[in-house]
Amino acid sequence: MVEDDFIILLELETILTDAGALIVGSCRTVEAALTLANDGAIDAALLDSRIGHETITPVARSLARREIPFAFYTAQSSSDSSLSEWPKNVILGKPASPNAILATVANLLRRG
Repeated sequence: MVEDDFIILLELETILTDAGALIVGSCRTVEAALTLANDGAIDAALLDSRIGHETITPVARSLARREIPFAFYTAQSSSDSSLSEWPKNVILGKPASPNAILATVANLLRRG
């Protein structure tokens, strides 16, 4: 997971771990996420589209190269032009219900 808002990151962690997911990384910076995306044992990823003033594009490209399924969890779905590079990826708008988050991740895992 990549999310710069600490409270949202904690909420995502709780939702996913309560459902039985093993989270291999909760990143709050593009740099940390890129390290994990390049080398981590990842089955799926949930990405905010903007981390501070940076786009998540380098992380998404790394995941795509490794054929790791990912979805965007963002409040900027309609205004962020960087998302147009991945027209087939799910964009889950913030805020989303726990059920919507779990369904999105479950679909990613089925694809992977």
